[in-house]
Amino acid sequence: MIVVQKQLINSQIKSPQVFLIDHENNNRGLIDTYEALQLAQSVELDLVVVSQSKDTPVAKILNYGKLQYQKKKRQGQSARPTVKEVRFRPNVGAADYNLRIEQALQWLSKGDSVKFAIRLRGRENQYREQAGQMLERIVTDLSQVGKVQSLDKRSLIVQIMPA
Repeated sequence: MIVVQKQLINSQIKSPQVFLIDHENNNRGLIDTYEALQLAQSVELDLVVVSQSKDTPVAKILNYGKLQYQKKKRQGQSARPTVKEVRFRPNVGAADYNLRIEQALQWLSKGDSVKFAIRLRGRENQYREQAGQMLERIVTDLSQVGKVQSLDKRSLIVQIMPA
């Protein structure tokens, strides 16, 4: 169970003194809470406890609404799964193939999707059938940790998401 500790702001701070960092990031040192609150109100900002210690909390003068918005924005960004792309040519060596499959396994275990694309240039278009077989081989090699999200044999692209 995760316990979320709410940040103390303005009059919620019960400690008689705080270590104060003002709105310009200057360390003001140990100061009375009432005096720090007056200072915060004079610049029309909030007094927020940023670090709760045993003796004296560390408080900072800042815009609390802006702080909440930035925290929420950071949480949203970290929650998005990313798509990693691996490109192959039809005549890739066994060692290179295995290396890329191992990397894809790591990405899938971390929760990222992996997109494989096989590029054909010039005379390599003669080997389109072999490239399709390579896509099938990729799907079978990664079937234990991922499932196919999309498979396009015409453009030789397969996207695999974590299972």
